[in-house]
Amino acid sequence: MRYAMLLTSCLLLAAMATPVQADDTDFRPIFDGKTLDGWDGNPDFWRVEDGAIVGQTTAENPTKGNTFLIWRDGEPGDFELKVEFKLVNGNSGIQVRSFEKPDEWGKWVVGGYQPDIEDSGRFMGIMYGERYRGILAMRGDKTVIGKDSKPQIVGKVGDSQELLENIDLNGWNEYHIIARDWTISQKINGHTMAEVTDHDEANRRADGLIAFQLHAGPPMKVLFRNVRLKELDGDQAAADSADKKRVVFVAGTASHGYGGHEHKAGLLLLAQLLEESGLPVETAVHVNGWPDDPDAFEGADTIVIFANGGGGHPILPHLEQVEPLMNQGVGLACLHYAVEVPKDRAGQQFLDWIGGYFETHWSVNPWWTARFEQLPTHPITRGVEPFALYDEWYYHMRFRPDMEGVTPLLTAVPPDSTRERPDGPHSNNPTVRERRGEAEHVAWAYERPDGGRGFGFTGGHWHWAWADDDYRTFVLNAVAWTAGLEVPEAGMPSSAPTYEELLENQDYPKPDDFTEQRAWATFAPR
Repeated sequence: MRYAMLLTSCLLLAAMATPVQADDTDFRPIFDGKTLDGWDGNPDFWRVEDGAIVGQTTAENPTKGNTFLIWRDGEPGDFELKVEFKLVNGNSGIQVRSFEKPDEWGKWVVGGYQPDIEDSGRFMGIMYGERYRGILAMRGDKTVIGKDSKPQIVGKVGDSQELLENIDLNGWNEYHIIARDWTISQKINGHTMAEVTDHDEANRRADGLIAFQLHAGPPMKVLFRNVRLKELDGDQAAADSADKKRVVFVAGTASHGYGGHEHKAGLLLLAQLLEESGLPVETAVHVNGWPDDPDAFEGADTIVIFANGGGGHPILPHLEQVEPLMNQGVGLACLHYAVEVPKDRAGQQFLDWIGGYFETHWSVNPWWTARFEQLPTHPITRGVEPFALYDEWYYHMRFRPDMEGVTPLLTAVPPDSTRERPDGPHSNNPTVRERRGEAEHVAWAYERPDGGRGFGFTGGHWHWAWADDDYRTFVLNAVAWTAGLEVPEAGMPSSAPTYEELLENQDYPKPDDFTEQRAWATFAPR
């Protein structure tokens, strides 16, 4: 056992010291390994040595400000860049889609997006904006930069410390930077470190310079080798994007206290699981209500809304924006309270878009254990076994006449006690009371005549329920299905989030008396 552990450790160190060479098809070298032809920088600091570009400052030869070695043979827009690097000490970075202001900044100085290189590990792998809005994403973060130029964390690409463990701070590593449309992702040794999507229209960059940085300050040394570039023309970039289904999530604002209606945390989790599935899907998560960006739904294959509904539903002021998307076949999935809209404002549209909705004075919202003992054959039920779960399962939805195009997916018989509440807009009504003992549909799929797909799901109050494999797989399948993705026979692959992972991104601080056992108890059948 001790020998095996030692062998594993040695293999890991060897892998970190010599980056694995992935398929380099269509990449071309932009450094010849011998000279700095095609590159431009202060010769006092840059040289070629043993097949590598070397940048170095000393106590006797310092740089007064950050200085850069700039590639002069192009300003690529959509591209992939692979660079092996070794930092002896100090702080460096790789500039992409960058720019110069020589009259203001002087010679050999650039600003722009910078995948960072740094010797303490604190900033290694982050995305920095050199002379350009500051830190854009810390290691492990997936961010979106809004029109206010401020990055907002919308998801995670990994744990910061675990990602750092895949980097040899004293040896050679490989950066792989992918810039496509307005998103830049960066990997080190095959592990995604950060991803930034830039919606800051006034400042974002579609193309620009590639450069290497020498940082001002204490003496430092950095080396670069095997510098390879693959430029993606418009057709290729569009083809790459077209191969993936794009899911746009809309998370509502905070409500209902800790662990309940966790719109942001829930959708960030679903997006992360979809991205990690290995299937051709890409996601965007907009938090705190409807996105201001008019291009937020560009290229969307489906829209998923998890938010408070009724008269405050975030879709209501934007029905005219959504209708043409629905007419184009874009999917729509609504989770929990988001299935409720006012009858006289969006009711008919929801019947046309997702096949049903919560109608006040008709539908009800009791708490009960729904036992789903039989599941129909449908792509959304693939890999899902019969299950039972306690939740605020709304029922008695208003569906299309004769259930035309609607397939009930989760059906159970509510306890009679749920029909005994006093009448009210959500609590009860004579029709519900007369249906004692009858089965009710709490999740459904809808196929529109034009080919578009809709999905309604009335569960979803407790954030902790995402740990239930069948519940989670069912919703992931539904999102994929509404996007037009082929759902695997075993269902969408995902790992159950841990308690610690479920604590992330919540709207409210955890109460001192809240425990893991209490979390699991919230959705346990009773």
